[in-house]
Amino acid sequence: MGLPHVVPFSKSPLYFFTACAADRRPILANKEPNDILREIWAKSAELDGWWVGRYLIMSDHVHFFAMPARVAKLRSDWQKTWKSISARRIGKAMGVEPPIWQVDTFDHILRSAESYAEKWNYVRENPVRAALVAKSDDWPWQGEIQRLAF
Repeated sequence: MGLPHVVPFSKSPLYFFTACAADRRPILANKEPNDILREIWAKSAELDGWWVGRYLIMSDHVHFFAMPARVAKLRSDWQKTWKSISARRIGKAMGVEPPIWQVDTFDHILRSAESYAEKWNYVRENPVRAALVAKSDDWPWQGEIQRLAF
């Protein structure tokens, strides 16, 4: 038996998601969207059966990892749920007219702990490659909500 805050991947797939702001507007890398998304994703396991692990928010898109519980909303329904709730809240907080998100979300299943680590290391370097920070640890709009482990 593992630690209670560690969610194993043996029973459910681990997904890597990328969601973009509508028209790739640079509205997401701010305190309000970060706080809103963290809150929604933190409640997601209890409300929707989806555990969200590591995430990184860029100005016009987000990357994050998530996995469903044995009983969970369908992936497409869950994506619609968090996007809808966050769109209303981000729009209000940032004074941005809808739509907030592009309709489509890119997702794929990771096959191993190694691919998870490799993908996360690549994602973490996005702000460095964009010349926004010198070191990935300096980017403030990233974190881990639940510790997910293979």
